[in-house]
Amino acid sequence: MSRAWRTTWLLLAFMLVNFADKAVLGLAGPEIRADFGITRQEFGTAQSAFFALFSLAALGVSALTRRVRTTTLLLVLALLWSVAQLPMLWGAAGFGTLLATRVLLGAAEGPAAPVAMHHVHGWFPQRERSLPTAVLLVGAAAGVAVAAPVLTWVITHWGWRWSFGAVGLAGLLWAVCWRLWDADGPLAPAVTRKPHETAERAPDARNPSEAAEQTPDARKPYEAAEQTSMPRTVPLRAILLSGTFLTAAFGSFAAYWSMSTMLTWAPDYLESVVGWDLHQAGAMVGLGALANGAVLLGHGLIAQRSAHKDTPPRLPPGAGAGLLVTVAGCATALYGTTDTLAVKVPMMLGPMALAMVMLTVASTACARIAPPTQRGVVLGALTFVYALGGILSPLVLGGMVDRARAVSAGYEEGWLLTAGLLVTAGVLAALFCRPETTARRLGLPEPAAGSTPQVPVAH
Repeated sequence: MSRAWRTTWLLLAFMLVNFADKAVLGLAGPEIRADFGITRQEFGTAQSAFFALFSLAALGVSALTRRVRTTTLLLVLALLWSVAQLPMLWGAAGFGTLLATRVLLGAAEGPAAPVAMHHVHGWFPQRERSLPTAVLLVGAAAGVAVAAPVLTWVITHWGWRWSFGAVGLAGLLWAVCWRLWDADGPLAPAVTRKPHETAERAPDARNPSEAAEQTPDARKPYEAAEQTSMPRTVPLRAILLSGTFLTAAFGSFAAYWSMSTMLTWAPDYLESVVGWDLHQAGAMVGLGALANGAVLLGHGLIAQRSAHKDTPPRLPPGAGAGLLVTVAGCATALYGTTDTLAVKVPMMLGPMALAMVMLTVASTACARIAPPTQRGVVLGALTFVYALGGILSPLVLGGMVDRARAVSAGYEEGWLLTAGLLVTAGVLAALFCRPETTARRLGLPEPAAGSTPQVPVAH
């Protein structure tokens, strides 16, 4: 296994723990509300507390990638996750402690995705990034899929407090593994890469990701161009105000809103409205996460195969993803308004998962329109925007359910709001997300001859 892919699998585990941390509160939600005697609105406040510093930390720590090695940043973040989770093992820890620890956890996890993306992009040339980007995002789905049944079992047998302890210990274990095996990629900006971190063996010329482990002078032209032909910086305002960034960010916001809604409220919805028990609800949330992962991985594989075959996309970048997000919005509306399980379950396990494609497309699109030295900052800004969906959705939907004449009516309104966001975001992405056009306007070099645009699109 090449060092590039070994690093990718480690970061997949990193993202898995990251999203298990996010899922734990939703899975333990009914027990926490009963134990603390709080309303759904108050519980939504606890979930939103996670995002109080999430966006700001994502932006601030991502800016540090120009000065601090990403390997160091990732280790510190993982350690902070564990510190934030373990206090809930204390029997006297109450609602105030839960709020404080969720704020700390959010501050530590906010930068996780952009820093991990920036790090893995340092191991792969531009044309090879679609699949590893999708793999990292699969960690989000896998984290929920693994966490749902495991943490449900922990809650049932050991109590809800140990669900926090379990994910905290998992974070510590990952930190130990990362400390032993971490390394910066040869395509990482020079300011964050140690001079001695070059190839330790002859690369396989047939594998571009292994060839990327050569020193800069020995790389293939399209790899060397990433750091030699690429301008060191372009005006950040021009990147952030481009149609590509704005529609990618809003599309990610809508997708993240949808994902956060499912993590926070799906267990309660399935218990309170559908009438399932905790184990059935946990299993369904896990299956939904697996569907998300299957969509992300399948999309990444298709994009990677197209890049290797130099197959031109059938739709412009952004158009395919916009179409899929629009379909996900329509499926969400049907999911929230039908009482028929034969329709509701397939929507959750199929079309609704298509919204996750936007997270891959947005990350690779924003990486395309930023020079390597600014990539971490731009990905941090992307996270800053889409994480607002995680802040708002628990509060908004919790308030809607509490104020509604019935729990089922409140949830129906919430699902329709989510559907409207997805459809709007899908249409805008289809019309205005054009990374190659934006890159040319910013003066960034074209992909090398024989390569295709690196933003995944639907085929």
